Amino acid sequence: MTLLAQAGPSYCIPTGISRCKTAQNVVIAMASSIDASKLKETPPRFSSLSCNSSKTPQTLSSESLSVGVKRGHRVAVAASPPTEDAVIATEPLTKEDLIRYLASGCKPKENWRIGTEHEKFGFEIGTLRPMKYEQIAELLHGIAERFDWDRIMEGDNIIGLKQGKQSISLEPGGQFELSGAPVETLHQTCAEVNSHLYQVKAVTEEMGIGFLGIGFQPKWGLKDIPVMPKGRYDIMRNYMPKVGSLGLDMMFRTCTVQVNLDFISEADMIRKFRAGLALQPIATALFANSPFSDGKPNGYLSLRSHIWTDTDNNRAGMLPFVFYDTFGFEQYVDYALDVPMYFVYREKKYIDCTGMSFRDFLAGKLPCIPGELPTLDDWENHLTTIFPEVRLKRYLEMRGADGGPWRSLCALPAFWVGLLYDEDSLQSVLDMTADWTSEERQMLRNKVPKTGLKTPFRDGLLRHVAEEVLKLAKDGLERRGFKEVGFLNAVSDVVSTGVTPAEKLLELYHGKWGRSIDPVFEELLY
Repeated sequence: MTLLAQAGPSYCIPTGISRCKTAQNVVIAMASSIDASKLKETPPRFSSLSCNSSKTPQTLSSESLSVGVKRGHRVAVAASPPTEDAVIATEPLTKEDLIRYLASGCKPKENWRIGTEHEKFGFEIGTLRPMKYEQIAELLHGIAERFDWDRIMEGDNIIGLKQGKQSISLEPGGQFELSGAPVETLHQTCAEVNSHLYQVKAVTEEMGIGFLGIGFQPKWGLKDIPVMPKGRYDIMRNYMPKVGSLGLDMMFRTCTVQVNLDFISEADMIRKFRAGLALQPIATALFANSPFSDGKPNGYLSLRSHIWTDTDNNRAGMLPFVFYDTFGFEQYVDYALDVPMYFVYREKKYIDCTGMSFRDFLAGKLPCIPGELPTLDDWENHLTTIFPEVRLKRYLEMRGADGGPWRSLCALPAFWVGLLYDEDSLQSVLDMTADWTSEERQMLRNKVPKTGLKTPFRDGLLRHVAEEVLKLAKDGLERRGFKEVGFLNAVSDVVSTGVTPAEKLLELYHGKWGRSIDPVFEELLY
């Protein structure tokens, strides 16, 4: 759910800021979280964007100014969210500014990077109960002390860590997330995961804590899950039951792994967005790993994926408009402007703006803060509250996979890099899916959480499509030339057998485990 090195309530040190002046408005284009160095070239459609540091800037937040407070020998990063105003905005934002913000993510291929994020459940080894916040705080402080991470604070509470371009954050129910640095190869991604898990284990072993790689909390109900002390989550927790029946389960009981990838232009973004959406149900099937809830099988292979179908359909789903001829940055902005807001952050407080429109905010007509205008930080924050199967910021996020064991944390980015970062494989995917209808894509989205690779599709099964897609991913990785194909071994096993990780767990449950859920905590222990 959180972003890769993205400015937000838990991410407080964005790297470079470029002040760029359009004909009428000033735009701050913070460095893309995938490149994190400087503003890259925009596509021809927005070639009028030019930089002029002598012009009056748009609002600079205290976060953008990298505010830090020294504590002992380390930096405690104050978690002042990105809409904390330090300089008053002199010119209102326009829709064009918001479009240019997305376009500023375009970068040449040599600057493309891979950003992997994964979440996991912490639990007490002795009781299997979820970690309490006090235990999580102890873990965060321990990692900071031993491995030289900067603390991220919200008030007096530690809520995350930052080291270079990596961040550790907490999801609403204490799910422990690593948002990895932007790296060039999958070897670097896997090394980063290894290092993170080593550091976590070094501290948790002394605490009697373990971490579980699975897509849904297998044993404990909502009443058993601790609530993290982050202000934005209070607003979301109150709002979710109003817009869907499963939103609280999404917040407190799910874990995912995702990869964030770059694009060179608007046209390239469109192609990757379409390919990603069309194939997202295949990724869901390949990484399906959430067949248990409340101590027993739940009837799904990926309950995590199913939960998103009734969380908040105004901000989730398969986005049919991405396949329209008119789609581009502007159409995504129009969509996001009408996705209901969660909050605005002002004067160190979260203001409940649930259900209100960013479009009204842009016009100074937001009922929760009448007369106030948004900053680009507000826009950036709003984009983090939109949850489709593929999400656009200044990069694309592939969001369809369950959290899982170590091998899957390397395999998921390998799958998408092989498909989307190789031109031949990407074009083959687009050719393969060109005649898939919106109804077929939605059918796969709805059925795959239950039937996985056995989902019927046209004249065969989804497994047969997955075989072809996996070959394209392998070919794409081969052409990259970094000897990365081995990271797909876990996926190859699933495709060759047609048996998803969830089905393997169910077989153990009904056999070796004697219908007990507890052994899963050892089976999928990191």
